[in-house]
Amino acid sequence: MTPVLLASACLLIVTLSYASLCAASPFGDCRKCKGFGYALKTDRRGNLRPGKTCRRCRGERKRIRVGRHLYNLWLRLYRDGTDTPNKPAFKTTQKGQSR
Repeated sequence: MTPVLLASACLLIVTLSYASLCAASPFGDCRKCKGFGYALKTDRRGNLRPGKTCRRCRGERKRIRVGRHLYNLWLRLYRDGTDTPNKPAFKTTQKGQSR
């Protein structure tokens, strides 16, 4: 196997595995607070205490993955750009007119 073919196969495997991860679990732990929802601080004795609420995740403990965010942007752009006319389910007639 040539190195170029091997590299492209590895890249394809990594891309497909990340896409499946984003589809199965679109939210991951916050990288700043490591999923705690707040910053950890120590008191005078050295014990860990909860500090301020994390500003990145606002205490929700989760963040949206980059791949899922890009997919959501693409989907929103696609839906906004598609113009499908709405057809009525049945034909309506005005009063006094018969068909």
